[in-house]
Amino acid sequence: MKTVVFDLDGTLADTSADLLAAANACFDQLGHGVVLDQRDVLTAFHGGRAMLRAGFDRLGVGYSEDDISAQYPVLLAAYADGIDVHTRMYPGAIDAVEALLRAGYRTAICTNKPEGLAVELVRRLGVAHLFGALVGADTLAVRKPDPAPYVEVVRRVGGAVGRSMLIGDTETDRKTGLAAGVPVALVTFGPEGAGVARLRPEALLDRYEDLPGLVGRLVV
Repeated sequence: MKTVVFDLDGTLADTSADLLAAANACFDQLGHGVVLDQRDVLTAFHGGRAMLRAGFDRLGVGYSEDDISAQYPVLLAAYADGIDVHTRMYPGAIDAVEALLRAGYRTAICTNKPEGLAVELVRRLGVAHLFGALVGADTLAVRKPDPAPYVEVVRRVGGAVGRSMLIGDTETDRKTGLAAGVPVALVTFGPEGAGVARLRPEALLDRYEDLPGLVGRLVV
């Protein structure tokens, strides 16, 4: 079966505000108040530890990786509590996935968000039924850009890697596609915007309305 695999954060949904709020909950608990803001949207999509490091750097206080590790569970708990306060699917995403399903494609999610949080988020967004499988950061012993999570999610959805592609928004997704030997389309409405063109993906996706045609050209 032909398969289209999607990244989640920054690709299907704009999760940045809730991610930053979770990191700020850590800094507020430490007595620093709100530290991260819209300047840190791109950092948010690099994960919780990256946000914590960025916040400590901005504060100019000394910290170690032990401090990051201590705060990471606090961040995850705060994020779980507010996972869908501001998060929304990108315009046209739902219609595009539904169009792919009607055309006979299998669809799945491969994300570096912890699996439990990813499953809960797609459930709360009301889109879990649109995806036949989901593999997260901790589903396997490795995560993207290692190709194993991608290969596994295609297997779970009943597809063939050689007849699949990845829709993402970051260099991690580009590297995953290269490692798996599949075409990649990077969205230009994600955190890095049109700057993802520097990664030379097989395609750029400016709007979800164009996805079915793009997939038809790249998945054969």
